Formats: sequence, C-alpha cells, structure tokens
Amino acid sequence: MALTTMTDAPKGAGPSGARHVAIIMDGNGRWAQMRGRPRLLGHHAGAKRIREIVEACPDLGVKYLTIFAFSTENWKRTQSEVAGLMSLFRRYIQREAQDLFRRGVRVRFIGDRIKLDPKLVQLMDDLELLTSGNDRVHLTIALNYGGRDEVTRAAKRLAYEIEMGRLTHKDVDAETLARFLDTHVLPDPDLVIRTSGEARISNFLLWQSAYAEYEFIDTLWPDFTAGEFARIVQGFAARDRRYGGVKAKA
Repeated sequence: MALTTMTDAPKGAGPSGARHVAIIMDGNGRWAQMRGRPRLLGHHAGAKRIREIVEACPDLGVKYLTIFAFSTENWKRTQSEVAGLMSLFRRYIQREAQDLFRRGVRVRFIGDRIKLDPKLVQLMDDLELLTSGNDRVHLTIALNYGGRDEVTRAAKRLAYEIEMGRLTHKDVDAETLARFLDTHVLPDPDLVIRTSGEARISNFLLWQSAYAEYEFIDTLWPDFTAGEFARIVQGFAARDRRYGGVKAKA
C-alpha cells in the first residue's frame, strides 16, 4: 500500500473541522420503554430533536448533515411500528417544510423509494423541490436506505450503462462507481456519530465512510442535545487523520 501525506486527503474532507457529519439516530424505542411508554413515542421525541441539531450546524462549520431515519432492515419491525413511522415521516415533512425552507436548509432524501407509499414519496419530492435553492445547510435524510442496497443499485445502473455502450469496463474505477451512488452530489462524511451505546455501523454509508472518523456515545437519540453535538464536532478537529499514510515531516 502506497504511503500518502495529509495533502492526499479524499475529496470533501476539509483540513479542519467536520464539514459533513452523519448520524445514526439510535435509541428512540429504548428511550420510550425506559419511561413505560410505547416505542413510537420515542420516535416522535427523536423527530423533535432533529431541528435542534440542524440549527446548530452553521455555527459549527457543518455544511452537510446526513441522518439515518429508516433502514432497509427496519421493515422487519412490527407492522404497527412501521406504519407509525411512515405516518411520522409524512407529518414531519408537512410540519417542517416551510421552516426548513425559511432557514436556508436544502433537503435531500437517499434510499430506495420504490417500496415507500406514493403519498410519502410525493411529499419527499415536493420538499426537495421547495428547498432546492437553499445552501445554508444540506440535510440528507436516509429513508429506506441500506449501504449494501445502495451499492447494488449503483452497480446495476453502471452495468446498464456498459450494456448500452455508453461506458466500457475500462472506464470503471472507484470514481466512476461513486457517480452512481445516491450521494453522488455530496462530499464523503468526515464524522459519523452513533447514539445509544451501540458500537456498529448498521449498513450506513458503507462506501462513503471509508475514511470517516467514528464517535459512539451512550446518549439515546431523544436526549442528544446541541451541546453534546457541539462538543463532539469541536473535538473532531483534534483527531489525527492520516488516510492510510503518514504525516509529512516538517
């Protein structure tokens, strides 16, 4: 493996600060159960937390925020919980759309939309269009998203381009494949945070997080404050990121 210097950092990884932060918002159900309440109440509490974190981003230098809302594996949950989550997503978009627009937030959704309810998909499309001119914060919501599923879909689209004669196998490299990912317009995440004390990545941004720094914290998502978010992001600047190489000597 060739050694690199810090000047060879992957595209999108700024020299200081976390430009792109991704969050696995875990612990909603446990938060509710600890209080003797239905799991869905925890999801409602977690949805309210999103606004606070989004509002904290500009002052911290975070331009891109990606949140994991519903995975391709979450369909395994009870029918009532899944239905409740889908209803929550619809209400969240309807309730927050104008506020996100006014605050200069651009919203994108990643994931496979085919399995989602058409009414929800229409709301997602409308919100993306409404906020398409914003640039203060780029909020990406991963909905019916899985890292392996994303790469599989990208590989299928790439194979189709080759089949149609628009590309050849000689054109295929990491950069080419990345253009077919859901996140092709976004920089790779610098920092990935997972709440609730679980130390796993759960099929989230597998390709994009190859050189991301990870922070696993015990806080359940509904209790995750802007203050704790700020502490983690500010601490990120002290991390020694070598991208598989070594620092150039002074």
